[in-house]
Order: sequence, then C-alpha cells, then structure tokens
Amino acid sequence: MPNDTISLDPIVTTPLTIRLHHGEEVLSGVLERILFFNEDNHFCIGEFRTGEENQTVTIAGALPGVQCGETLRLAGQWVDHQRFGRQFKIREFRSTLPSTVYGIRKYLGSGLVEGIGKVYADKIVDHFGVDTLRIISEESARMREIPGIGRQRAKAIKKAWEEQSAVREVMMFLQTYGVSVAQCVKIVAKYGNDAAAVLRSEPYQVIREIPGIGFKTADKIAINIGFANDSPQRIEAGILHAMHTLEDEGHTGFPREDLQSYATELLQSAEANIARGVEVLVSEGSLCHHIKEGLLQLPLSNQAETKIAQGVARLLRHPSGLPPIKIEPAVRWVQERAGDGIAFAPEQSEAIRATLSEKISIITGGPGTGKTTILRAIVQILGAKKVKIMLASPTGRAAQRMSEAAGLKARTIHRLLNFDPAEGRFMVNESNPLVAGIVILDEASMLDNRLAAVLFRALRAQTHLVLVGDVDQLPSVGAGNVLKDLIESGSIRVTRLQTIYRQEARSPIVTAAYEVLGGNPVAPARLPAGDLQKIDPTEDLRFIVAPDPEQCLQTVLDLCGKFLPRSLGIDPVWDVQVIAPMHKGVVGIANLNKQLQSLLNVSVKSGKSGIRFGENLFCVGDKIIQTRNNYEKQIFNGDQGKIKVVNLESGTMAAEFDGKTLDFDRSELADLQLAYATTVHKAQGSEFPVVVLPLLKQQYMLLQRNLLYTALTRGRKKVFLVGDPAAYAMAVRNKESAHRCTALRQKIKSLLA
Repeated sequence: MPNDTISLDPIVTTPLTIRLHHGEEVLSGVLERILFFNEDNHFCIGEFRTGEENQTVTIAGALPGVQCGETLRLAGQWVDHQRFGRQFKIREFRSTLPSTVYGIRKYLGSGLVEGIGKVYADKIVDHFGVDTLRIISEESARMREIPGIGRQRAKAIKKAWEEQSAVREVMMFLQTYGVSVAQCVKIVAKYGNDAAAVLRSEPYQVIREIPGIGFKTADKIAINIGFANDSPQRIEAGILHAMHTLEDEGHTGFPREDLQSYATELLQSAEANIARGVEVLVSEGSLCHHIKEGLLQLPLSNQAETKIAQGVARLLRHPSGLPPIKIEPAVRWVQERAGDGIAFAPEQSEAIRATLSEKISIITGGPGTGKTTILRAIVQILGAKKVKIMLASPTGRAAQRMSEAAGLKARTIHRLLNFDPAEGRFMVNESNPLVAGIVILDEASMLDNRLAAVLFRALRAQTHLVLVGDVDQLPSVGAGNVLKDLIESGSIRVTRLQTIYRQEARSPIVTAAYEVLGGNPVAPARLPAGDLQKIDPTEDLRFIVAPDPEQCLQTVLDLCGKFLPRSLGIDPVWDVQVIAPMHKGVVGIANLNKQLQSLLNVSVKSGKSGIRFGENLFCVGDKIIQTRNNYEKQIFNGDQGKIKVVNLESGTMAAEFDGKTLDFDRSELADLQLAYATTVHKAQGSEFPVVVLPLLKQQYMLLQRNLLYTALTRGRKKVFLVGDPAAYAMAVRNKESAHRCTALRQKIKSLLA
C-alpha cells in the first residue's frame, strides 16, 4: 500500500509521519541495546523492544543521533540475513525522547551525554524522575543537587546535551529533503547548535562552507522552506555555484554572456534576473570583471593569476643573479663530460643556452626527447659554478625520478616551500623567499594557478626559473592551464623538443603516443579478448578487443590476475597500474578497485576482515592512494602506499608511504582510496612498469586526445589497451574538448606592454 500514511507523535517542530512503501511495516518501541554502530554512515544493528508485544527483535539500518532508551517508530521490511538471521531492515525512522523512568534511565546510562555514565544516570533519574530530561535542558544548574556533580561537570553535561539536541534537530529537519547522513554530520560539525537556524535563514551558505554539499542540496532545502525561485539569494548563490562548477572543470574565468546563459539554464530563471545577479556580485566584489580579458572571475582565481603575471614581470625585468658564464664553452665542456662520443642535438644545446641566459625559460617535449639529458647538463654546469640549485616537482614520484635523473635531491613544491600545517600557510614566500640561483620545476603541465602563484611569490627577483614539462599532456587537476598560457604569452623563451633521441624510447608505446598527437585514429595491433594466450610476452603494446563492458572488465581481471604474473613473472599489484577515464560504471575506478582487490589481495581472498569506510573496504596488503594533501603527515595528493595494519576495534590503520609507516585515524580515511585502479589525472607525474587501460565508447564524455596520450606515456615497459577500437578513435579525434578559459596570457601581456 504505497499511499498509506501513518502519523506519529510530534516532537520538536517536525511533523512525524512515515510514508510506507509497498510491502513495508512499522515497528514502535524502545532501542534496548546497540550491537554495532558505524560512525561514518551511522549504520546500526541493535536490539529493539517492541511496545505492542514487549518482545526483543533485531533491527538494522541508518540511525543517526539515536541512543539506547529512545522511543522509535521504524518503517521497513523483515529480511532473513544469511549470517545474523531474521532482522528488521530500516528504511526510515522517527524518534521521540523517552518519557518513562525506565526509558530515561536507559537513555542516559547509554553514554549519550559526556559526564553521565550508568551510575550517575541512576542517581539523576532517582532524584528527578520523569522530569530528568527537562531539568537537563532547561534547569541544568539543578544537577548540582546530585552528590558528585559540581559546576564543571554540570556545564559539560549541559554542553553535551545541547550538541545531541542539535544533531537530532538537524537530522529530523533535513531528512525530509533527502540530505545524506554524512552531509548532516558535516553540517552539525560546522555550525553546532546553530545548524538548523543557519539552514532556515541562509540555506545557500552551506554550499561553499561545507565540502560535499552542493547547490542542488541547498537549493532543495531553500525551495521547500519557502525561498522563491527568483529570490536574489538563490540567483546570486546559483551564479557563484555556476562559477565554481566551471572552475572545477579547469576554467579560471568565463565570458560574461556565456556565464549568464549557463546560469540561466542551471537556475531555470529569466536571463534578466541572472544579469541583475551578476551586477550585484560584481559590485560587491564576489566576482571580478576584467574588461580587457572579457572574463568574469572568482576573486581567488583573479588573485592567483595576477600573482603569477606579476612574478613573471618581476623576474624578466630584474638582472640575473648567476655568476658570469661563457655559455658556448660551458656547453662544449658538459658535452665532453658526457663521454662516449655523445653529441647534443641542436635543440638540446639551445635549451641549455636558454636556461643559462634567460631569467625564465621553458623546455617542453614528449618522452625520449632529451629532457633528462638537458637537466643533467644544467646541473653539472651550474654545480661547477657553485650555484645554489633547487629541483622540484608537483608530485613525490616525479620528484624522485627527477632526483635520479639529475643526481641531485628534488622535492615536491609543498616541501620546497615549507607548508606549515599549524600556520595553514607556506613559510617560504615574499618575506622569506627561496635562496637559490636557479629553480628547475619538472612536470610543469601539472601546475595549477594556485600552486603556481605560491611558487612565483617565493622566488627572488634575481633567480632563474626553468619549467620542464610536456604541454601535450593533460592540464592540471586544479583550475588553470599555466604551462600552456606561459608559452602562449609570447614573453618567455621556449625550447620545443620534437625529436626522439633515446634509442630505447623508440618503442611501440612512444610511437603510438606520438601518432595519437598526430591525429592517427587507428588503434595499435589488435587481438580478440579470448586470445590472451597468443600475446607475445616480449611485446610492448597491444590492443585487446573487448567492446562490451562486462567483457572488458573480465579481460582486465584476466590480464592482472593470470596473464601478467604468469607470463611476465611480475607483481600484479605493485608492477601493474590500471588506469581508467571514469569513476563510475562497470569499468569505472570504483568497480575496478573492488574487483581487483577481491582478486589480488591475499587478506581479502582468505576472508580476513577490514575497515569499511564509505564505499571502500581497507584491508592489510591493499594498495592505496592519498587523494588530498596531508601536510602533517607529509603525504600528498597522488602518493601511493600499502596498508600494513588494520585495527578493527578502533577503526584505525597503519600504511607505508615511501618507506615510512604512518598511522591513520578514522577521520583521515576519507582522504584515502584503493589504488589498484586510478584515474589518468592521478597517474600523471608517475610511471609504471605496466599499464592496463580500459577504453569504451560509454566513456565518451572523457575521451580526449591528451588524456589518451597521457595514459599511454605512463607505461614504462608495457601498455595493454582493453576495449573498443572505436573509443580509441573517438579519443584521438577529440582535440578541442580540453579548452580552458583563462586570463593569465592577457595579464602577462598587459604587465609587460
């Protein structure tokens, strides 16, 4: 009876009704005992004493903010669990505070309120009886009538009670609007007792203040509590949301008319309303309008690009701080040191000259084009002149490779600029700049606007800066297209390396990568999915045809679980990296990780338990990836590690990153994901012995030429493409989709004019 409605007793100000779905029942009673509770998703298994029959049953489902002793009304269905037997599966619940002495005693004795355990619960209830909860809420000072409860404990009890009340009120308030439990918890953590008031008065405030809560959620709440569709608050919040969405796509600004059209469609409001909203936001400084660039920008993006442009101008206008160097003899000297009759190609020599003579220079080229040779030569020349050289890269893996290539220590940009977690800022800045004659940054295509701004601010005016990178790779994850914008500004000396010099780099992988850049849509040598046994183990590159998603998934699993370890004798976890374009779907990152974990992790295969956090199950032996910079632990977005220990009781674990074992509490698990499979962006800056890349037409939204090129060049020895050759062709032909609207080029030109 899907239209049946059962009214429940009212509490606070929320009408308590449960709308039944087909085949559902309602249980009423008291939560007697909590057997299991997951703090992350609030999934609870408990013993429940029904009011009607006074019998105890097992219930299971999400019960946020609920404690033992509460009276609950539950909507759901009876199920037979394979392991735990018959239980009531909860879809929805409503709660009232206990009104009997028995219920109150159990409620307070459950440990709900800090400072009240079972002993004090008994004393308080014995003294105040059925008025106990009212006394705590309205006359908390009277708790000092209980022996052993002083002023401090009474205050602590009152505070804990108010926090629980805030959780309860917000949960009840938001449940109507489909807000997830995790989002409710974030809202309460941010606003505390003011959460409900904030949501009722400024529902759009939560969009930018709380990660994970978007405009659609806030908009749904606002519309339901009476905000008009064309209210100024909604329009302005929607425009800013549109700008942030565009920034998430990589743009640092957007043309005014295009933004207004975008926001009009998003908000389903009249364009005149949007235009007025833009005017208000520009006038109050929430949007910056640059007439010369023709773009609207968010203030932080505008500030970052301005800092980069100012940094470029300052470096180019200031004399070099390097000692006198006779460039041509220096080039001959370093070439002689290379030995074995090695002769620099003209463009390699040109890159070395530019580095020594220009305050800012850029070296760009693909794999095998001599970037490492140039880097080593620069370090040798300037090292002989006793110049202070600093090497850096956006990622730890890239920094490690840079160190090995140059014979000099390289660091991540965050370590180079000494980010202090306690201060929340970089300690190396304008006031405390880097003391270096030259700074060389590798993998510069990964540099986004915000990080580039920090770097330019930290350079002394006399320092040389060299940016090394492959401009044909994917642009940065963050907003901006710094390397490309610097090149196209026309203000900086650029050396383009276009010839492959390393013989070992003339592999089918590199050849295919350059054919992708050249627009050749023909996939490499193909083989049907059922013929894996016919693959020659000496081959570097192979396309395995499996156009159906399920077939593609199974082929990836067969490669990683059978063919690669048996035929090549490699570790399928640590020598192989599966890289996929999308998170969702049969061959999306989430499902690939789940399937590969079950296939490759010995702990999982042997039935050992792990820590469940959201959609992830973390087990000993898992390959994991850090997804956000953690400055306290000195691990950064993209760093990979291995789980060494899991503590099921505390929900904590230890993992090894770069030879160091680090401890993680539950709050830090949100920044970790399984890494058997990862995105192309997360793999950027890294190389792997073997790469497996699923490509299907269903991924069309993300199939781009630079994405395919970047993925191919992550494989150091072998690459296996699995999927549909038509998807390969789609990616090659999709050249324009990566365009980003930025204002950096124009700002540099304006400052240098």
